[in-house]
Amino acid sequence: MDLNGARILVVGATGVLGQRLCERLGEHTTEIVVTGRSAADAERLRDRLGLRAAHALDLVDHDQAAAVVRTAAEELGGFDAVLVATGVAAFGPAAEEDEAVVEELFEVNALGPMAVLRAALPHLADGGAVAVLTGVVAELPVAGMAAYAASKAAMASWLGSLRRELRRRRIAVVDARLPHMDTGLVDRALAGPPPTLPPGHNIDDAVAAVELGLEHGVREVRLD
Repeated sequence: MDLNGARILVVGATGVLGQRLCERLGEHTTEIVVTGRSAADAERLRDRLGLRAAHALDLVDHDQAAAVVRTAAEELGGFDAVLVATGVAAFGPAAEEDEAVVEELFEVNALGPMAVLRAALPHLADGGAVAVLTGVVAELPVAGMAAYAASKAAMASWLGSLRRELRRRRIAVVDARLPHMDTGLVDRALAGPPPTLPPGHNIDDAVAAVELGLEHGVREVRLD
């Protein structure tokens, strides 16, 4: 798809990766609505980049999230692309996982993004694209990350089915299976200390790969 002048919704825009993605997409278009858990943070990003609008969006509240998506669609006159860049992590042995933590992992990493995309699809132009940052953990689970990996794998599986269902509309479904990066996500984990991780990949390389993935409608975005 052509990103120049495209109407884009970015959910989770106030995180490290979300902000970098908005900066990159902002080189092509200012017709972008951004969301974050904090309305103030989203509004600062909007003002800094000169984007269309900003809203608070809590993925745990599916009805509120859908309402924000509908408002964004009205502001932009529909979407050409929807990008979900949210995510939380938690660590620890599977047998000791806290039920509330597991529920939040699935809400933020899977159920919430699914609700956002369901609300967005009626407003998404044929030939457009959706992209979700899942992570390589969706296919390479590591000890001490059972629920985290499972939540990402659930999202990846759902995207695979969605891709098949949207073929007639020529909507690309991009699964960004990015590796570990030093975004601070592990330091904000819901529970537990992280296991030993390899050095983080370059964030700018990841952002460029997602940008190309949207432009070319690839099935998966990966970094070597």
